[in-house]
Amino acid sequence: MGTIRARASSRDTRVRAFCRTFARAAAREGTRAHIAVVVQPAALLNCSAMKPSRSFASDNNAGVHPEIMKAIAAVNQGHTVGYGDDRHTQDALRKFRKHFGAGTQAFFVFNGTAANVLSMAALTRRHEAVICAEAAHAYVDECGAPEKFLGGKLIPVPTKDGKLTVEAVQRVYHGIGDQHHVQPRVITITQSTEVGTVYKPAEVKALARFAHERGMFLHMDGARIANAAASLGLTLRRATRDLGVDALSFGGTKNGAMCAEAVVFFDEKLSRDFLYLRKQGMQLASKMRFVSMQLDVLLTNDLWLKNAQHSNRMAKLLEKQLRKIPQVKIAYPVEANGVFAYIPRRAIRKILDRYFFYMWIEEDSMARWMCSWDTTEEDVERFAKFVASAVKPG
Repeated sequence: MGTIRARASSRDTRVRAFCRTFARAAAREGTRAHIAVVVQPAALLNCSAMKPSRSFASDNNAGVHPEIMKAIAAVNQGHTVGYGDDRHTQDALRKFRKHFGAGTQAFFVFNGTAANVLSMAALTRRHEAVICAEAAHAYVDECGAPEKFLGGKLIPVPTKDGKLTVEAVQRVYHGIGDQHHVQPRVITITQSTEVGTVYKPAEVKALARFAHERGMFLHMDGARIANAAASLGLTLRRATRDLGVDALSFGGTKNGAMCAEAVVFFDEKLSRDFLYLRKQGMQLASKMRFVSMQLDVLLTNDLWLKNAQHSNRMAKLLEKQLRKIPQVKIAYPVEANGVFAYIPRRAIRKILDRYFFYMWIEEDSMARWMCSWDTTEEDVERFAKFVASAVKPG
């Protein structure tokens, strides 16, 4: 096996040439080449072949919080009864009741799509409909899973800032009692929204009141409920149950967990048959303790809050840095851990070559940049500096 060794220092102004040199050498050696490179960190930043270990594509891309990893390892000892009858799961369920109040019923699942689909399934029948924002994850990013498993219909409503309003919902609330029309049964809102905005408590209360007066339910997609509660300065209960939410998809994965979400009901009658729905939905974990411990740790010593406050703070820092760049325009208020911005089309590929991220509305050249529990100030500063250089004219 051939070995190619090279060295570059942070003071070397020919780092790019260095990168090209060892890439060509590797190509000549083919698969037998082994490149041993000793490079100072500053040099790595200037080498387009080397990408940062953390990006701003999604909070799903972040790693698992060390405390959660430690807890998973701790319960990986000996044998424990499965399917949620273990003491670790019972401890986690008590944590949910502590945070959300007596009578709270929580059911653990693997992912957010399942949490949304199964909670809606518990609230609807096949001839009924769910009203949602047109940008709702349930409508746009779940591959039709809600309609497939519910057998009903999602009714999308246009919004300006990702948030439903009573007036907007009122426009699609019709055909009641008409056998030719699906019957609206659930309003679902995402908190924080898909564009990083946050419903104010009064806005949630108004939607809950509208729903309850008409025999409907209010469901909250809380994949980022921690970020929303942190932004509002509210406890988890005050941000959900106390505002009239009937069912919550509680997100853990985007906030430092590995693969842990929960379906949460605040009225025991709504969860009466949910054990069977979860099993039919293929979301009953046999080794439940490994899911439960993730949520237990998040709800211990306010780790959920610390993680969310940090990612929110990094998003505000990113916004501050981006606003210094004339060619970048912030699209929506930054109220949680996401920043949406219009960038010059010519700069998209250059930034993507260095940092992976998603274009939110490609035709409008709008990018989405998400901060995570492990995003650092240095990450933000470096990214903003790179964006600034990428969008410069000429």
